[in-house]
Parts: sequence; C-alpha cells; structure tokens
Amino acid sequence: MHRRRYNAKCCSDSLAPPFPHHLFDFSAEAGFVGLFIASFLAATLLPGGSEVVLIAVIHRHPDAVLHAVAVATVGNTLGGCTSYLIGRLIPNRARSKAVIYLHKYGYWALLFSWVPLFGDALCVAAGWLRFNPWLSLLLFAIGKLLRYALVAGGWAWISAIVLPLLAR
Repeated sequence: MHRRRYNAKCCSDSLAPPFPHHLFDFSAEAGFVGLFIASFLAATLLPGGSEVVLIAVIHRHPDAVLHAVAVATVGNTLGGCTSYLIGRLIPNRARSKAVIYLHKYGYWALLFSWVPLFGDALCVAAGWLRFNPWLSLLLFAIGKLLRYALVAGGWAWISAIVLPLLAR
C-alpha cells in the first residue's frame, strides 16, 4: 500500500496523522515551569523523563539553553533532596563495617544520583546513612548539572549536524 506524505492543505485523505505543532507552542516561562516540575518529579521515586522536556524547551527557545539547564538542574537537585529527606525518615541503627566504609567513601557515589532508578536509591540511601546534607546537596547538583549539560550539548550537536543531514 502506498503511503502519502502529510500535506497540510489536504490532511483528511492522508494516512499520516497531523503533527501536533501546538504542543511546541509555549512561552519560555511556561516551558521553564514545566521543566522544573518534570525535573523535580524525575528525581523522586516517580518515573519521568525530564530530558525530553529539556529538549523540547531548548528546541522551542534555543536562546535559553543555559537558563533551561539551570532550571532542570535546580528542579532535579531539589527532587533528589526530597528523596534524601525520605531516607532520613527511615530509622538507621546499623553500625557495620560497610556503613562506616560508605560514610568514608560513599559520598562520591552521589555524583551518580542522576542515573535513572539507581540515582533515586542513592539519594534515599544518603539520607538513611545520615550523610552530610550540604555535601550531599553539592554532589547531587554537580552530577545533575553534568547530565543536563551533556543532554543540552548532545541536542545542540544533533540539531546542528545530524538533522540537517537527514533533511537532505
């Protein structure tokens, strides 16, 4: 069967559904609010894909890349702090050698708090282990900033190099 390309003038007889362009028609402020909420929720135990929202905001407002990365980083870091606080609510009476080892060397693992699912557990574990909250916050923020900077940089490369090649 022959599939026709989407034609805006004549979409009723097309087999391809129309692209919902209105989904990408938002102000920078609305995009930042949505990005903050998505980033915050993605850092808790709830599943979420804040990278997709970041890319949508950057795609719609390419002049606001740094602002978008900052908003995503703050939202995701605060979400990680929420998970940290949940971990603080769990009683911790363990004093094994492993817990002492984690107190000594485990802080660096918090740089990986951005990893889906695994990172959420790291944030809860940091609270449960009673890690220093300020050092935990700093390491959460550094890891999450690096992640969002890589996502934004990757999208900049894809949109500048790869997409134009595919459009040919």
